[in-house]
Amino acid sequence: MINIFQKFKDGLKKTTSNFSKGIKDIVVNKEIDDKTLEEIEEFLIQSDVGVEASSEIRQQIANSRINPSKNKLDEINKILKEYILSLMKPLENKSFFHQSNENRTILVSGVNGVGKTTTIGKMSKIFQNNNNKTVLAACDTFRAAAIDQLENWSKKVGSEIIKSDAGSDPASVAFKAMEYSKKNKIHTVLIDTAGRLQNKKNLMDEYKKIANVVKKVDNNAPHDVVLILDATSGQNVINQVTEFNNIIPLTGLVMTKLDGTAKGGILIAAAKKFKLPIIAIGLGEKEDDLQSFDAETFAENFLNIEKSI
Repeated sequence: MINIFQKFKDGLKKTTSNFSKGIKDIVVNKEIDDKTLEEIEEFLIQSDVGVEASSEIRQQIANSRINPSKNKLDEINKILKEYILSLMKPLENKSFFHQSNENRTILVSGVNGVGKTTTIGKMSKIFQNNNNKTVLAACDTFRAAAIDQLENWSKKVGSEIIKSDAGSDPASVAFKAMEYSKKNKIHTVLIDTAGRLQNKKNLMDEYKKIANVVKKVDNNAPHDVVLILDATSGQNVINQVTEFNNIIPLTGLVMTKLDGTAKGGILIAAAKKFKLPIIAIGLGEKEDDLQSFDAETFAENFLNIEKSI
């Protein structure tokens, strides 16, 4: 069985190769002077790390006064790793999937094409593996294919599912799922919402309606509001988090398709700007390619360095 470190390593291969080579090309056989610092900052921005984080990293390298007798690449990587850990370690949420006897309703959102329904299926599998019974609410009633896709996932992972015909009121499906979970003592409800553009008011109003309707069954619901993001979207991720967070405050992020981009730095940019918990990251298409986020494992594989650094 492949361990989590290997999963991260395989999944971040494109990003790792691009980033480690880029940093190496900049710093090897060069003095860490203002010109080199500027090149590093520009490369970080091009890698989707974000302007603010890139500026802070540049400043930390400038302040560190790297010993010229030491391996400059190793020293730079140490600074980068320390920065990533200081930023992202507090954002781990490793208890998210743990076994729980508390009622939890998780509202899952995201724009079209981010892999939302597939991610919900993978999330359900992790919950089921941790002895949490789940019920899936197929509230993406705008697409019959989305209902079928979620039903297939429910069969794969042994989850219950509540669905209605395509075109049905999404909020009514969420309400039925809540009632069903309460009656059958199923503690974890995962609500799949329609993929929507964050700038479409009518779709966002429907999204808010779902959140309001579940409160009729449990006043504290939804207990979590999770946004699914696609790493290949680059800086557009920042706009998505901003808009969705304005509609209903988010409690966590899941970043998918990190295996499909050479610019995995967008996760760092999002962490810096929003400081929202990072629940999991998607590192491939297989059922078990959704992994709980671990900052140290991410940092080591993102930078292509060994644990000793």
